[in-house]
Amino acid sequence: MNFDLSEEQEMFRSSVERFAAPIDVEARRKLRMHEGGYDRARWGSLAELGLVALAASEDAGGMGGSPLDLALVAEAIGKANAPDPWLELGVLPALLLDRGGAHGALEKVLSGETIATFAWTERAQRYSLTAKGTKAERDGEGFRISGEKTMVLGAALADLFIVTAELDGETRVFLVASDAEGLEMRPYRLADGSVAGELRLTRVSVSEAALLDLDAEALGEIASEIRLHASAEMVGLAQRLLDDTLAYVKEREQFGVPIGSFQALQHRLVEAYAKIEQSRSMLYRAAMGARAENSGGEDAGADWQRAVAGAKAYIGENADAIAREAVQMHGGMGITDELAIGHAMKRVMVLARLFGDTDTVLAEYALAA
Repeated sequence: MNFDLSEEQEMFRSSVERFAAPIDVEARRKLRMHEGGYDRARWGSLAELGLVALAASEDAGGMGGSPLDLALVAEAIGKANAPDPWLELGVLPALLLDRGGAHGALEKVLSGETIATFAWTERAQRYSLTAKGTKAERDGEGFRISGEKTMVLGAALADLFIVTAELDGETRVFLVASDAEGLEMRPYRLADGSVAGELRLTRVSVSEAALLDLDAEALGEIASEIRLHASAEMVGLAQRLLDDTLAYVKEREQFGVPIGSFQALQHRLVEAYAKIEQSRSMLYRAAMGARAENSGGEDAGADWQRAVAGAKAYIGENADAIAREAVQMHGGMGITDELAIGHAMKRVMVLARLFGDTDTVLAEYALAA
């Protein structure tokens, strides 16, 4: 199997590295102090690079990037420890709007003019994509939506919410503007410093055009793709955690020698290195498996989603283990916001739970097997 990157893939990875290069710990803190936990001007610059357009098909005005292309970008973002919400506010909305046929809204998302986010989680629903507490009812030529959503990533930044609701016994997807009458949002910070929110919709009125052409199967496929890219970002974060820890143990001294000379630490670092290499191999295998899924019919699609579930569980556990080793070797300051590894560990905690924590995705893997 050829693992060499194409010229375009190298270009996108280099673009991410140049874009993220100026972001150190202090710059990251300043970004998190912006309203909404991020700088909209920086988001516009990210969109100008084509990193959001990469997720949309060429027919919809995007660049038609493959799952492997997107995974490479996600890995580069993770390795840079960049605070950019590219995955949750870029790739995810682009996939939903593209496949849902909302190309008018998609155009503004790809340009960076509009920031959109997906509102799907509900209380007591864990990671189920099925909408139960949020209901839509027909009202003349449109719909009225009522209910609550929790853990809406980037809610304080969003101009547009992509909301799941039950309509005629099925889970459907609607577009709701952030300034819609009857919509309330309460923001709060997550572990990685980003700002999520809770939505309350009280008979929010939307037009017929706000209904996307997405069903439960399509939502499941998109969730699997986001799991793949979350895994890729975690591989990049794990690499950053190991690199920073290797540099630290060569400098930190105890008993007159660098602690990196202690055999016990060397063994643990070698194990961390092996975990990263195994995780990266599993990531690329799953990303390349999407090609077969696109041409192999329903069975191939189900097999690929199962492979992604297994990959996310494995990579999430390994990234978390590496983060804990990195923090322990740095001592108490490792968990603080003074060091990059503290930020990286907290981002891993969020990504490992995106569209399903380890127990959830393993349960899906077991059922599919």
